[in-house]
Amino acid sequence: MSRNILVTGGTSGIGRAFVDRFVQNGDTVWLTFLKDSELPDSIVASYEREKVQAFQLDLGDHGSVTRLVKALPSTPDVLIHNAGLGSATVEYVSDIAHEQSQLLIQVNAIGTLWLNELLMPSMIKRGSGKIILISSVGGGVTQFAGFNYADGMSKAAIAFLGRTLAADLTHTGVEVFTICPGATNTPMFAASTLKDLSESDRKELIAALPKSRLIEPHEIAELGFFLASESGKILHGAVIDASMGLGVNPGLLKK
Repeated sequence: MSRNILVTGGTSGIGRAFVDRFVQNGDTVWLTFLKDSELPDSIVASYEREKVQAFQLDLGDHGSVTRLVKALPSTPDVLIHNAGLGSATVEYVSDIAHEQSQLLIQVNAIGTLWLNELLMPSMIKRGSGKIILISSVGGGVTQFAGFNYADGMSKAAIAFLGRTLAADLTHTGVEVFTICPGATNTPMFAASTLKDLSESDRKELIAALPKSRLIEPHEIAELGFFLASESGKILHGAVIDASMGLGVNPGLLKK
């Protein structure tokens, strides 16, 4: 049976991989984008007609979150909280340090909380649903010296939210999972970690990672797809270290 999937931040990276995976399964996907420059129309047009819809969402604006929830055709069967800012991408929004810290926590943690609070009651009333939160190995599982404090704090907040929601929803039919990706081949990781490195330094960093490679977005999407299946419910409440081992050996990644 086709499900309705909401993927926030679904225009690139891990979010776009989620869109691809669920559309491939025959599900209907609603993706969100922040700015028109993310080309939502062309992305939607690349899929089968009526399988994908795009909605604008700014997690830093409660009014935008409310408008999204009102615009959705119905309550999603699977809610994937993927949208967020990183320590480099926040620089595109503000060049003032204290504003960057505020935005990272506001968008990544509070905005996600707002959206979840608006959609979760309908899931509980229906007695079913899957909530998948995307955190990060940095903050959600471990910590890396020299990385942005507010970014790590926001990702730690997501992991905390996932565990707490899972505790509260145990007997509701709504399942909650948190995925903490490691070094993933996304524009966000490139901007935060690889951008200023020479070609040789970039190769050296990647070679030092577990398996000597970056994780691909489709690998995270495949994990999320499993969690959204009937078999995934055994992992209700899990905060999953999806870093190929970086989470247990964080010293491998030096910035």
